[in-house]
Amino acid sequence: MVDPPVTLAFVPRKPESRLALVRRARRINRELAEVYPDAHCELDFVDPFQLLVATILSAQTTDKRVNMVTPTLFARFPTAADLAAADREEVEKIIQSTGFFRAKTNSLLKLGQELCDRFGGEVPHTLEELVTLPGVGRKTANVVLGNAFDVPGITVDTHFGRLSRRFGWTTETDPVKIEYEVGELIPRKDWTILSHRLIWHGRRICQARRPACGACPLARLCPSYGEGPTDEETARKLVKPGPFS
Repeated sequence: MVDPPVTLAFVPRKPESRLALVRRARRINRELAEVYPDAHCELDFVDPFQLLVATILSAQTTDKRVNMVTPTLFARFPTAADLAAADREEVEKIIQSTGFFRAKTNSLLKLGQELCDRFGGEVPHTLEELVTLPGVGRKTANVVLGNAFDVPGITVDTHFGRLSRRFGWTTETDPVKIEYEVGELIPRKDWTILSHRLIWHGRRICQARRPACGACPLARLCPSYGEGPTDEETARKLVKPGPFS
């Protein structure tokens, strides 16, 4: 029996040039596409308003948890106007399990009012307008732009930031700086799907505490190979199959 090939770490023979970095980043993106051909936003939604609300609720909790509460929330408050007029205690009760529910309720009630007062009850489709809304930063705005309006955007959550640094794409910790640096490596048309691919890989294989390096299909391209167990059997026990929603 022939032994399976050994996956070697990425070890540059000399400092990586800008061209080599771009080529490696794009190779990683292509390989992630093969590993996760069905990568997508794991928040359930049917329109931009629902995605915006769900993304705000997803802070400091899981997409799975958000998907458990949004059917009730949207059935009760299907539009921005309904949310603007909502009873605070009722909203808090519905979303309580997502954590930080009082602060999130404040954001949602103000969001509904702002959408009605400034945008006719509709979700705006530019980054500049979205980030002026209560509870909406660049990360949330890019989620909505990319998944509800097909406007390319990079979503820098904790997974995306961690993997970008492990891949050697950036050394930054500031999400905005990461967004710009990675955006210069990857074609704009791929920004949204790249975000999903990195998030999926971060949840499933390249986890924060113990990345499953020995089971990672990107090991030969990754300068951080070895941060987690390199033994395949040990590493495979760390892999989480998903889905997470």
